[in-house]
Amino acid sequence: MNILFVCSKNLSRSPTAEMIYKDHDDINVKSAGTEPSAENKLTAENISWSDLIFVMEKKHEQTILENFPIETKQKQIIVLDIGDEYKYMDDELIDKVKAKVSVYLDK
Repeated sequence: MNILFVCSKNLSRSPTAEMIYKDHDDINVKSAGTEPSAENKLTAENISWSDLIFVMEKKHEQTILENFPIETKQKQIIVLDIGDEYKYMDDELIDKVKAKVSVYLDK
Protein backbone atom coordinates (compact mmCIF):
# COMPACT_ATOMS: atom_id res chain seq x y z
CA MET A 1 0.00 0.00 0.00
CA ASN A 2 1.29 3.47 -0.90
CA ILE A 3 0.51 6.14 1.67
CA LEU A 4 1.00 9.88 1.25
CA PHE A 5 1.09 12.19 4.28
CA VAL A 6 0.43 15.88 3.63
CA CYS A 7 0.84 19.03 5.71
CA SER A 8 1.65 22.65 4.87
CA LYS A 9 5.44 23.02 4.68
CA ASN A 10 6.53 19.39 5.00
CA LEU A 11 8.73 20.26 7.97
CA SER A 12 7.17 18.64 11.03
CA ARG A 13 3.88 16.76 10.80
CA SER A 14 4.00 14.87 7.51
CA PRO A 15 7.75 14.03 7.72
CA THR A 16 7.16 12.70 11.24
CA ALA A 17 4.34 10.49 9.96
CA GLU A 18 6.57 9.31 7.11
CA MET A 19 9.32 8.36 9.59
CA ILE A 20 6.87 6.47 11.79
CA TYR A 21 5.66 4.25 8.94
CA LYS A 22 8.67 4.05 6.61
CA ASP A 23 9.84 0.65 7.88
CA HIS A 24 6.43 -1.06 8.10
CA ASP A 25 5.92 -4.17 6.00
CA ASP A 26 3.65 -3.77 2.98
CA ILE A 27 3.58 0.02 3.32
CA ASN A 28 5.42 2.55 1.17
CA VAL A 29 5.27 6.13 2.42
CA LYS A 30 5.98 9.62 1.16
CA SER A 31 5.27 13.05 2.57
CA ALA A 32 4.66 16.41 0.94
CA GLY A 33 3.51 19.93 1.66
CA THR A 34 0.87 22.12 0.06
CA GLU A 35 2.70 25.46 0.48
CA PRO A 36 5.01 26.86 -2.24
CA SER A 37 7.80 26.91 0.38
CA ALA A 38 7.33 23.22 1.27
CA GLU A 39 10.43 21.08 1.63
CA ASN A 40 8.86 18.48 -0.71
CA LYS A 41 6.04 20.03 -2.72
CA LEU A 42 2.86 18.09 -3.37
CA THR A 43 2.68 16.94 -6.99
CA ALA A 44 0.21 15.17 -9.24
CA GLU A 45 2.70 12.28 -9.34
CA ASN A 46 2.58 11.95 -5.52
CA ILE A 47 -1.19 11.77 -5.61
CA SER A 48 -1.31 9.31 -8.52
CA TRP A 49 1.25 7.11 -6.74
CA SER A 50 -0.74 6.97 -3.49
CA ASP A 51 -3.43 4.48 -2.51
CA LEU A 52 -4.38 6.47 0.58
CA ILE A 53 -3.80 10.12 1.48
CA PHE A 54 -3.66 11.40 5.04
CA VAL A 55 -3.81 15.17 5.49
CA MET A 56 -3.20 16.97 8.75
CA GLU A 57 -5.94 19.60 8.39
CA LYS A 58 -9.13 20.16 6.41
CA LYS A 59 -7.43 23.01 4.49
CA HIS A 60 -4.94 20.51 3.06
CA GLU A 61 -7.76 18.37 1.73
CA GLN A 62 -9.39 21.42 0.15
CA THR A 63 -6.11 22.46 -1.50
CA ILE A 64 -5.57 18.97 -2.91
CA LEU A 65 -9.11 18.73 -4.28
CA GLU A 66 -8.91 22.20 -5.85
CA ASN A 67 -5.47 21.76 -7.41
CA PHE A 68 -5.63 18.10 -8.40
CA PRO A 69 -9.28 17.32 -9.31
CA ILE A 70 -8.44 14.62 -11.86
CA GLU A 71 -5.82 12.83 -9.75
CA THR A 72 -8.08 12.74 -6.69
CA LYS A 73 -11.21 11.36 -8.38
CA GLN A 74 -10.70 7.82 -7.04
CA LYS A 75 -8.60 8.68 -3.97
CA GLN A 76 -9.53 8.41 -0.33
CA ILE A 77 -8.37 11.47 1.61
CA ILE A 78 -8.48 11.27 5.39
CA VAL A 79 -8.26 14.38 7.56
CA LEU A 80 -6.32 13.62 10.76
CA ASP A 81 -7.13 16.98 12.40
CA ILE A 82 -3.62 17.53 13.78
CA GLY A 83 -2.76 21.23 14.11
CA ASP A 84 0.56 22.86 13.25
CA GLU A 85 1.83 23.08 16.82
CA TYR A 86 4.49 20.38 16.94
CA LYS A 87 8.15 20.03 16.11
CA TYR A 88 9.54 17.19 14.00
CA MET A 89 9.37 13.85 15.87
CA ASP A 90 7.69 15.43 18.93
CA ASP A 91 6.51 12.63 21.23
CA GLU A 92 2.95 13.96 21.43
CA LEU A 93 2.82 14.29 17.62
CA ILE A 94 4.02 10.70 17.21
CA ASP A 95 1.34 9.47 19.62
CA LYS A 96 -1.42 11.42 17.81
CA VAL A 97 -0.36 10.25 14.35
CA LYS A 98 -0.17 6.61 15.45
CA ALA A 99 -3.54 6.75 17.21
CA LYS A 100 -5.35 8.33 14.26
CA VAL A 101 -3.66 6.45 11.40
CA SER A 102 -3.82 3.00 13.02
CA VAL A 103 -7.62 3.07 12.78
CA TYR A 104 -7.27 2.94 8.99
CA LEU A 105 -4.25 0.63 8.72
CA ASP A 106 -5.60 -2.01 11.09
CA LYS A 107 -8.64 -2.72 8.91
